[in-house]
Amino acid sequence: MWRVFFTSAIVAVVVRASMGWCKLGNCGHFSSGGFIIWDISGGQEDYSFQELLPMAVIGVIGGLLGAIFNQLTLYISSWRRNVLHKRGNRVKIIEVCIVSLITSILSFGLPLLRKCTPCPDLKEYPDIECPRPSGTYGNYVNFHCSKDGEYNDLATIFFNTQDDAIRNLFSAKTIHEYSAQSLLTFLAMFYFLAIITYGTAVPSGQFVPGIMIGSTYGRLVGMFVVKVYKKLNVEEGTYALLGAASFLGGSMRMTVSLCVIMVEITNNLQLLPLIMLVLLISKAVGDVFNGGFYEEQARLRGIPLLESRPKQYMRNMIAKEACVNQKVAYFPRVVKVGDVVAMLQSNSHNGFPVIDHLQNGETVVIGLILRSYLLVVLQLKADFQHIPVPSDTRGALSTRHSVTDFVKPASSKGLSINDIHLTQDEMEMYIDLQPFVNPSPYVVPEDMSLTKVYNLFRQLGLRHIFVVPCPSRVIGMITRKDLLSEEKEDSDATELPPVSIRS
Repeated sequence: MWRVFFTSAIVAVVVRASMGWCKLGNCGHFSSGGFIIWDISGGQEDYSFQELLPMAVIGVIGGLLGAIFNQLTLYISSWRRNVLHKRGNRVKIIEVCIVSLITSILSFGLPLLRKCTPCPDLKEYPDIECPRPSGTYGNYVNFHCSKDGEYNDLATIFFNTQDDAIRNLFSAKTIHEYSAQSLLTFLAMFYFLAIITYGTAVPSGQFVPGIMIGSTYGRLVGMFVVKVYKKLNVEEGTYALLGAASFLGGSMRMTVSLCVIMVEITNNLQLLPLIMLVLLISKAVGDVFNGGFYEEQARLRGIPLLESRPKQYMRNMIAKEACVNQKVAYFPRVVKVGDVVAMLQSNSHNGFPVIDHLQNGETVVIGLILRSYLLVVLQLKADFQHIPVPSDTRGALSTRHSVTDFVKPASSKGLSINDIHLTQDEMEMYIDLQPFVNPSPYVVPEDMSLTKVYNLFRQLGLRHIFVVPCPSRVIGMITRKDLLSEEKEDSDATELPPVSIRS
């Protein structure tokens, strides 16, 4: 926690210093702005119960559009991953160029098809600057308008940074700035572009595009509410904010964190109950159809992402039943190099148990060895030996290896078995795996509830757990007091004698 606090403090100081430097005119278009990105604190201050119905409708729309968005991006991402991107990096570059060309054509072509709109009466709205000066960002863009007192409402959304476009949609004192036709056109176009852009070989996210999509249909609903409830103090920008929250909730399925984020970036705490309402409705509607956006993408990439709670059927299962159909792939302590290579080539397991035989013939597990460690040992070849006997590694291991040998490079995926090249003589040699194993892996008894095993994986972030027979004796018992740093008095120390447990 202290690392998060320290990092946040450093970020705040750096941002403050950068803001002061940029306000001197050294940052061009980035000179304005601050911590509150889309401040709408001067908007609608109150709401009536009559507005709860259209706000609930916004939540339903957000859940439906979010679920459709997740499903379409999942289909396209799967096709990219399994078909398109397997053709090489050149195809990825061509795809990015095509998507960029489509985006440019739509962004410049669609505003040309829209007719310009007369500017609002400057006597009634003296604070409005319409049209805006050339080379600046803001409301009321004059894009190929024949008269000076006109603006293109569709170009006002397109020809802005995304921050300014969202601020324009959230703006509270700009009623009738956008027509319903322009908002519908932008919604369809941006929804389509967001779907085909995600997954291309460019750094992109879905948070800000999600806000753009949601604020567009939210403002459409706000325009309808303004016409229906003429006697109420209704602002279109308030509904744009709720629309943004509903789409993010329907797509990403986050509630608490999204609620905090939306309140923080808009600086309007009075809208907190409404944001909570649309988030809960949109998440409930979206959950009917599919999972969250990031969860679905994680499953597509094969990431074993566990949900917050175990499945219902796990309550009636034990650990042994979960692995009853598995054939455990393991290594003896001293193993032939060729057997290690064959094992790594035949499966993709990330860890393997290592067993040894005691003098009385009993088989015991001495630890867990990672696949990455085996690949390093095979590549360095420093631990190969000609005879299949345990080696004396006291002091010798530190001279043959350094800590950096077993560190996975941050800029690559690490070694692969296909990167290892061994001769036939080396394949006939042996390795003592004992120096490279983790001697204390996490172990659970075979009759432990599968729900408890699930919670262990979730809470400890585990990747492997050994399932072993029920222990036959108790060596001791550890309590919370035993883990305290204070020294225990000798008088409090008790010894627990070994006790056999029979099933």
